[in-house]
Amino acid sequence: MAQTVTIAPVTRIEGHASITVQLDDAGNVADARFHVNEFRGFEKFCEGRLMWEMPGITSRICGICPASHLIASAKTGDDIFAVTIPETADKLRRLLVLGQWAQSHALSFFHLSSPDFLLGFDSDPAKRNIFGLIASDRDFALRGIRLRKFGQEIIEILGGRRIHTPWAVAGGVREPLPADRRDYLLGWIPEAKETALMALQRLHRIHEAFRDDIPHFGNFRSLFVGLVAKDGALEYYDGALRVMDATGNVIADQVDPREYHRHFVEITEPWSYLKFPYYRTLGYPNGMYRVGPLARVNICDYIDTPLAEAERRRFKELAGAAGAVTNSFYYHYARLIELLFSVEKIEDLLRDPAITGSHIRARALINKTEGVGACEAPRGTLFHHYWVKPNGVLEKVNLLIATGQNNLAMNRAVRQIASRYMDGGNVTEGVMNRIEAGIRMFDPCLSCSTHAAGSMAMHVRVLAADGSVVSERRR
Repeated sequence: MAQTVTIAPVTRIEGHASITVQLDDAGNVADARFHVNEFRGFEKFCEGRLMWEMPGITSRICGICPASHLIASAKTGDDIFAVTIPETADKLRRLLVLGQWAQSHALSFFHLSSPDFLLGFDSDPAKRNIFGLIASDRDFALRGIRLRKFGQEIIEILGGRRIHTPWAVAGGVREPLPADRRDYLLGWIPEAKETALMALQRLHRIHEAFRDDIPHFGNFRSLFVGLVAKDGALEYYDGALRVMDATGNVIADQVDPREYHRHFVEITEPWSYLKFPYYRTLGYPNGMYRVGPLARVNICDYIDTPLAEAERRRFKELAGAAGAVTNSFYYHYARLIELLFSVEKIEDLLRDPAITGSHIRARALINKTEGVGACEAPRGTLFHHYWVKPNGVLEKVNLLIATGQNNLAMNRAVRQIASRYMDGGNVTEGVMNRIEAGIRMFDPCLSCSTHAAGSMAMHVRVLAADGSVVSERRR
């Protein structure tokens, strides 16, 4: 008989989702699906707006990574204007992206995921959160909170506020960085670097403690996609697309991001509002690919900061002869490598004399009626694609979000974890949390990717072969 159990607190993901696990006649897991249940339609209600408004509008799509949408939108405006922005504006935008990476990656590891690792998957859910972590390891938790604050300070100093800033615009940015604010941020660097290194040391101990679980957390072959610099270095703001397969072979390289739609296709399924992008050449669903930290650290040839590069080399040892690290559990590792990189690169940018320059904007009229902007959001490659009339009124908007690009992989991970840990359809608290942890590896932003509103929640249903509900749990 079906039963419903309510568990608090709410799950540690951004957005509203549910899981359906399908059992076969023998009671084994036959399939599992990750459903995203709400829709708001940002792309549609942007139609008819002026393109100059889009950075401010799209920075409000998401409260988790608004700077990423802001930058992608501003870059789309650059493309439509057909301008090259000033050097100082370029460096300031890069600084904003890295501030976003720092605060988002710190949030993901310290607040959302580390309670599972440091308190245990089967620990009391009422304490398995940042507050329980503070009670268990106060210094670790507070360091994570301060590291996130460092990233937020960068965003606030540049844009005037920590979320939904309208600071970047087509052609550059609105305001320069004062020298005293630059010096203030430089004062954060020693602590931020120390905390990032401490987090990596802790994660290596977590790998050892969870060595029996790790092989079953989203370990499968897929493509990996992200931006790289011309020389193959890790890129976060500009660059071109690279596609790598699970054996480490580069199958497409230096692809112009403005041509993304020729290489990637988005389709829908009737059971989720989250789209299912795939690599066109391999078809659906064989063209499944992953974006974000795991993909970026896999596909780059090197990282141009010394501490992060040393960790990248250690990370690549996990791949062995395979050529690519295919286990999604190592998203956490790649995320912390990027966190360390962001701190190192922030310091480099702040010490660049051009960062406090006053020439911050190129002005032009509309020179093209179609434009694409791309950058690497914390969760993966983000594309904004606008079609405009000659007077600047938007005719059509397409937003290809990182979480959507990971959708096929998240479904695969959920199925693998359910198959490993579910026993005859029994959904215990520990099993449910492991399934959630499998989703949290990807650090999804469901509100951003589906343009959804609502409380954070998860609903897991186990269906027998005949479709009847065997078990059900809600958070």
